[in-house]
Amino acid sequence: MCGICGIVDFSGDSVQEDILRKMCQMMIHRGPDDEGVYMNHQLQATSHQSKPSVGLGHRRLSIIDLSVSGHQPMCNEDGTIWIVLNGEIYNYIELVKDLKEKGHKFKSNTDTEAIIHLYEEYGEECVKKLRGMFAFTIWDEKEEVLMLARDRLGKKPLLYYYKNGIFCFSSEFSSLLASGLIDKEIDPKAINYYLTFGYIPAPMTIYKNVYKLPPAHILIFKNGQVNIKRYWNLDYAKKIEISEEEAASEVLRLLKEAVKIRLQSDVPLGAFLSGGIDSSTIVALMSQLTGERVKTFSIGFDDKDYSELKYANKVADTFNTEHHEFVVKPNVIEILPVLIDHYGEPYADSSAIPTYYVSRQTKQHVTVALNGDGGDEVFAGYERYQAVLLSEMYQKIPAILRNPLFQTIGNLIPDSFGQKDRLKSIKRFIEGAHLPLSKRYLQWIGMFTEKARNDMYTDEFLRKVSDSDPLRIISKTLNSSNGLSLLDRLLLTDTMTYLPDDLLVKVDITSMANSLECRSPFLDHPLMEFAASLPAKYKLRRFIKKYILKKAVENIIPNDNIYRRKMGFAVPVGRWFRGELKGLLQETLLSQDSLKRGYFKPDKIKDIVFQHTSGQKDWSFQLWSLLMLELWHQRFQDTTHLLHHS
Repeated sequence: MCGICGIVDFSGDSVQEDILRKMCQMMIHRGPDDEGVYMNHQLQATSHQSKPSVGLGHRRLSIIDLSVSGHQPMCNEDGTIWIVLNGEIYNYIELVKDLKEKGHKFKSNTDTEAIIHLYEEYGEECVKKLRGMFAFTIWDEKEEVLMLARDRLGKKPLLYYYKNGIFCFSSEFSSLLASGLIDKEIDPKAINYYLTFGYIPAPMTIYKNVYKLPPAHILIFKNGQVNIKRYWNLDYAKKIEISEEEAASEVLRLLKEAVKIRLQSDVPLGAFLSGGIDSSTIVALMSQLTGERVKTFSIGFDDKDYSELKYANKVADTFNTEHHEFVVKPNVIEILPVLIDHYGEPYADSSAIPTYYVSRQTKQHVTVALNGDGGDEVFAGYERYQAVLLSEMYQKIPAILRNPLFQTIGNLIPDSFGQKDRLKSIKRFIEGAHLPLSKRYLQWIGMFTEKARNDMYTDEFLRKVSDSDPLRIISKTLNSSNGLSLLDRLLLTDTMTYLPDDLLVKVDITSMANSLECRSPFLDHPLMEFAASLPAKYKLRRFIKKYILKKAVENIIPNDNIYRRKMGFAVPVGRWFRGELKGLLQETLLSQDSLKRGYFKPDKIKDIVFQHTSGQKDWSFQLWSLLMLELWHQRFQDTTHLLHHS
């Protein structure tokens, strides 16, 4: 796992090596083991034609082939094709064997070199043959082509900037900013999307002229032109006829294979263990496949409503793992500047806090950790799937009967309850059940509603974002029928939005901040393609979530870990804001600098803070998103120098 960066300049200027080194240094946490750069100055100087100036940079976290032969940037035999890779290609051994049979010569035992020769053999189509997580860039000196590629699900990040003939890319914002090319102009529309979702969806970023390469896409930069193409889609339309027993058996087989290929490592590895069905399954399969004690790592809270340690301990005992646990305290002030720095743009998933801590703890023992990410999106594990399907039934009740009854019930439920209170889910269902599908979905995954945002925005800011509609982001997949069931449309929407833009960003940034590589067997694309081909009833049946996965593993892990209610990785920020973090919240959001930024009406922000801290209404997630936005401003907009990581 690594950090990559680079600059291609068609404007006539030369890329400066010291700039590239600065970009690399900002990602030293992503690759503490080695640094390398490639500059084509010599080729420029000896060429009779005007050639673009090119520089590629790389920071390496050594996982496979720890020798110097794994040094990057890496080239082919004649030095005309150069690559920088961030990621792991799990099928590289088979690829190397096939390429050697075709006559290609190898000088290392790395997955990186396999991609170089794949590119020589297949061109941009090479990406379709890769099985793994990756973001890589290839510079083809002969053709003067730059190719960027990102894995199918978006496990590995890739940012780019293009303006006035200069193309710049990197794994992280801090590195991109170190190029000195970015003017750091904020995109108001991005803030509107952020306050809707809690993240800024790809391809947008917080900055104008800076973009995220979307998952499953390649970018070709040639002759000063950018061309972006999608190379893979998850197809839910092609259903197979298969019995429940056969489906469960195949799910288990594919999962075991996905775990097995992710055990390739020349450094120690372990697993995150929450005690839920996904991480428990991964630990169980690791134990079977290795025949050794698996190193497992868990996070808990003093607040028992949020702690899953007892379930994690049950799995650890069952499989005799070498278990480690860490309890998160509400004193998170120390970690917030670190998270803000590493994310580089506003990001409001508070579960980044425990994810950072479990990554930091895990890194003390291993360099690679497997996790259960993706299980919910692949096999329908979220409560919102049940809620949206149930609301379809609700909408069939005549309005004259449903509206008075449910409105009365909704009014009886108070607002001042905890984040994980069951009543909160019931009230949210009642308030959103009558809405159109896209708005109903947003009711479950969103931060501020459209009405709340409009009430909060100043007139000037509202005008700036008036043509940005967050509903369009999810409506493209959610409302497209294509013969798909409603559940399949929900799964596809999450897989294309929430999974890559929130969940995978969280894990990549928090783990790599600690120089830890995370691998996700549930996101193995053959497994995902098979799950997508299953009838919807195998994923959500009689309102049993992850039905076929539970059938597949019921003889492997304890029933308590299979059939307990999902807790998620939530943080009790709502209670913290009324207690230990109340001062931080008020000092940050009610400061003069914050109130005069021009986004929000000061009285509205004061009302939200007061309503929450006084216990009148629960604004937990919304306040967290506002806090992260303001702290981001303080770190990246209110200073005149680049901030170095803590």
